[in-house]
Formats: sequence, structure tokens, C-alpha cells
Amino acid sequence: METTADPADRMADGYLKADFPWYGLDEAFSGDRWLAPVGMNADGTVEHGSTGHGDEPSVKVEPTPDNRRFVVVVTVAERPVRRSSDGTGVLDATSVATAAWLAGSGLLSCTWPTRMERHLRQNWLDQQTAIAWDLADGLEGPDWSALTLPVDGVPTPFHYRESEYGWVMAGSARGVHLGAFGRGMSAYGLGLAQVKDITAYQA
Repeated sequence: METTADPADRMADGYLKADFPWYGLDEAFSGDRWLAPVGMNADGTVEHGSTGHGDEPSVKVEPTPDNRRFVVVVTVAERPVRRSSDGTGVLDATSVATAAWLAGSGLLSCTWPTRMERHLRQNWLDQQTAIAWDLADGLEGPDWSALTLPVDGVPTPFHYRESEYGWVMAGSARGVHLGAFGRGMSAYGLGLAQVKDITAYQA
């Protein structure tokens, strides 16, 4: 009789295929840990993924996301400009801005106003997503402040900003770009560390 793989195991499989390390909150965080789906390019190469901590965000209208407390750490592979897998185009190099964009859009995806009428929701998301991209493209601008947090115990600078929906930060560590977003949990005092066992996270 054929058995079906556990969803958490299937989710972890994508992370195990990556050629770069994953990051999450360090051992000081004792709450729930979970995984979001990885991002892959057309040839199946893993490019980025997100490790979650605390309450798992939901796109459901109820309960309201205002009550959830979470931090999500986004790890992005450090890639140069390169040809696409089908040879028809060029893929941009990844950067801290890439991590900031993924973190900003990730925050929006789980904190949109649940009471908004359905026909207005997509317009709101489109508008806010464009704003998040512009912000990510201007990390040295006045919308961002500096925040230093330990990554594997080493003080590491991040670009940081707050909004009514939560906070976003982005920086770089050894061979990867890091983004993070959260709500209900302060970024101050957090520590990030390389994940030793990605299968310890629950999907």
C-alpha cells in the first residue's frame, strides 16, 4: 500500500535541495517554528525561502491577523547576473534589495485589511506591493533606519523600517541576503542564526 509523505516532510524537501544555508531565529526563541514554500527558478534551482516563528500567518478573513504574533526570516541565495535556464534571457543579480522586497511583500500578504471589500482588495495589494518595491529599491533613503542584530553571534547591520502592518528589515550574512518581517513581536533584541536542522521546522 502506497503511503503519502507528511506535508512537513515535503516542505522540508525543497529546503534540503538548496545550495546555500538557511537562517532563522536563534535558540533564544522557544516558540513554534514552521516553513513557507521555497522559491525556485524555471529549472528547479532553489533561490529563496522563509522560516517562520510564532503564529503562522493566514490569508483567511477570520480570525483577524491583528491577534497573531510572528517573525519570518527570508533567506535569499547570493547570485550574480546569469542566463536564464532556457537561454532566452538574463536573470538579475540578487541583493539586499531582493531580500527587502521579499520581506515587504511577505508582510503585505499576511496583514492585508480583512474587512476590505473583495473588489478593492486586489487594488490595495497592487498599490502596496508597488510601494514595497520602491522602498526596497531605496534602502539608503529616509524611510529606512539602521539596526544591528547578531547573526551567528556576529553584530550585523540591517536596514529597518516600520509600518502600520508590522516591520521589515534586510541585510546580508555569509553568502546570503537576509530579510525579515514581523508583527506583534519586536525586532529589537532578536538574534538570527544558521539553521542546523531544517526538518525541525514544521510546515
